Amino acid sequence: MNDYIYEIRKLIGHSTLMCTACGVIIENENNEILLQKRADNKKWGLPGGSMNIGEKFVENARREVFEETGLIVDNLTLFGIFSGEDRIIEYPNKDVCYVTDIIFRTKTYKGELLQKTDETEAHKFFSKNRLPDNISVFDFKIIKLWKKGCKEIVVD
Repeated sequence: MNDYIYEIRKLIGHSTLMCTACGVIIENENNEILLQKRADNKKWGLPGGSMNIGEKFVENARREVFEETGLIVDNLTLFGIFSGEDRIIEYPNKDVCYVTDIIFRTKTYKGELLQKTDETEAHKFFSKNRLPDNISVFDFKIIKLWKKGCKEIVVD
């Protein structure tokens, strides 16, 4: 949790907090998508997370991917902006957030893929035909659009 969110949580407890977050669809040379299995809810989803104050969207996306996967991403292009009632999430610790997500995509990455971090149990590339069953509800719509081969920028 970044310092800003931590400080706000001290004031509002578990009440709904508005956040902006960035995530990245990382595709390998086989057009497979990289998903992470989160440690807190055991669901598969995209690497990404909340912005820090003053951070640019691309900086946030790169930082979160590196922190969660160990990979350095480049040549990010906008995949979509996602908002609405389906972007309200309650975490296992009962914190509630309304998240506007800025999602990028890339095929350009380097580094050694971490398998386990404080936030992640595993990372794995999945083909469009062999996605895991337990995808996070939060990322399901985004991954479904990727699976369909969406090329236009999505604003939802």
